[in-house]
Amino acid sequence: MESMATLYIHADESCLGNQNQKKSSPGGAGGLVEVWKDGAWERRDYWLSESDTTNNRMALHSIIEPLTLLKRRCLIVFTSDSQYLVKGINEWRHGWKRAGWKRKSGQILNLELWKRVDVLVERHDVTARWVRGHDGHPENEYVDFLATRAAAEQSSSGGLAPSGFSEWLDERREKGDFLDYMEFQAPSERYSS
Repeated sequence: MESMATLYIHADESCLGNQNQKKSSPGGAGGLVEVWKDGAWERRDYWLSESDTTNNRMALHSIIEPLTLLKRRCLIVFTSDSQYLVKGINEWRHGWKRAGWKRKSGQILNLELWKRVDVLVERHDVTARWVRGHDGHPENEYVDFLATRAAAEQSSSGGLAPSGFSEWLDERREKGDFLDYMEFQAPSERYSS
């Protein structure tokens, strides 16, 4: 029997113009999917956008998009800087579901998206982890770049695309960033905590 693949998904969201209540707020979501295969990382990117949205909606799309694309059950380590998304996956959705998708304090915002997240997460073995945003975490900085670009350009990858992470990392290193980051480190070394 073939063992389940472990995918490492890093995701972020962006919403431009949240401060402008009377104008539309274009948003984007971006992600990096990594799998350790034959002693090296294989990477793919994804990004999508909406013309008028919120950060929380785009955060939900940041996990819906990759999980929709998967054809078989996987072990997934999903990392995001959205506490809304990580707590929702790990904690809130279980209680909402037991209560018939209701909560005492009022309606569940983005309910239809949360129901989609729940169905997709249940198809896999997902561990959701939170990382502090804009704190020198290379994968998180990269997916922030993808999400912000998608929001600004209103673009979509149309599924998984060849990753630009290595090129982006090289450009950042030329500026003196991430010089101690070991991009070829095995998952057992990188994710030991």
